[in-house]
Amino acid sequence: MLIWLAEFLTHYYRAFSVFEYITLRAILAALTALVIALLVGPMMIRWLAQYKVGQVVRNDGPKSHFSKAGTPTMGGAMILIAIAITTLLWSDLKNPYVWIVLAVTLGFGFIGWVDDYRKLILNNSKGLSARWKYFWQSVIGLLAAIFLYLHATTPAETSLLMPFLKNIAIPLGIFYILFVYLVIVGASNAVNLTDGLDGLAIMPIVLVGGALGIFAYVTGHIKFASYLAVPYIPGVEEIAVFCGALVGSGLGFLWFNAYPDQVFMGDVCALGLGAALGVIAVLVRQELVLFIMGGVFVVETISVMLQVASFKLTGRRIFRMAPIHHHFELQGWPEPRIIVRFWIITVVLVLLGLATLKLR
Repeated sequence: MLIWLAEFLTHYYRAFSVFEYITLRAILAALTALVIALLVGPMMIRWLAQYKVGQVVRNDGPKSHFSKAGTPTMGGAMILIAIAITTLLWSDLKNPYVWIVLAVTLGFGFIGWVDDYRKLILNNSKGLSARWKYFWQSVIGLLAAIFLYLHATTPAETSLLMPFLKNIAIPLGIFYILFVYLVIVGASNAVNLTDGLDGLAIMPIVLVGGALGIFAYVTGHIKFASYLAVPYIPGVEEIAVFCGALVGSGLGFLWFNAYPDQVFMGDVCALGLGAALGVIAVLVRQELVLFIMGGVFVVETISVMLQVASFKLTGRRIFRMAPIHHHFELQGWPEPRIIVRFWIITVVLVLLGLATLKLR
């Protein structure tokens, strides 16, 4: 929106042309989203506390969590609000990639909001049933996948790139739709499973989102794409602005979510941001790199799958509790130690993912 104003003012004062640069708008988006989150956060926390929208703690969970009962939840909505406002302000709204990412993020966020609303406000312990939650995730994921497939203009946009291998791409054809659907829905649920400790999920989201912003900028820049041997996809560089908004709003939320937290994220944000990472990875053709950079999300998800499979097949549990961060808690690790170590692992994995730009 503001880019249109800048274009108009450029006719009178050339200095406004600086807002045409993606890098500047991405930085301004991060700062804008940070400020919005910091301003909205206290008001939202007070509102949630006033209406007793508080966390319900499982009786079989770590004892350290009992004190968190009643902590305001659904606070991650401040992130979605900041992202939406900032993206509309600083992005080129003529770019279809901006709208698809925003639609998927808010769509999945709405599913999470319904789940949280039923559990926390209507006191329905089941929330939105797993069947309906998965159904609506599938609808949005498939619609996004079909849209991207029908609007693909080059073979590279529907091919699977292999990290660390130069000029190796596997054409997916019609199976691209299924693949994209699995990436978006899988990323959404993986992030949701990780959201269990103070700041555990949001910092990896910020780190991975920032790295994907770099991939978006490179992929949409014809010279950088050619030099780094990644497919050039015109227009996808605009997603870097959305990634900037994600980073800024995530840091703003972490201000309130850091240990000991004042507010929890809730499904409303975890599902939305997970889907956002998935669809961005698809747009920049770095789905397997997302798998690397989001290794913490992957391990958390696999731990749940292994736990369920083991219990159903043998009646025994592999971990003391899943997702795996709860296992470490029950092993006696202090919560801050688990959080910071998972952050450190994510930093290493993100750097490894960024290294794929050059190591080919």
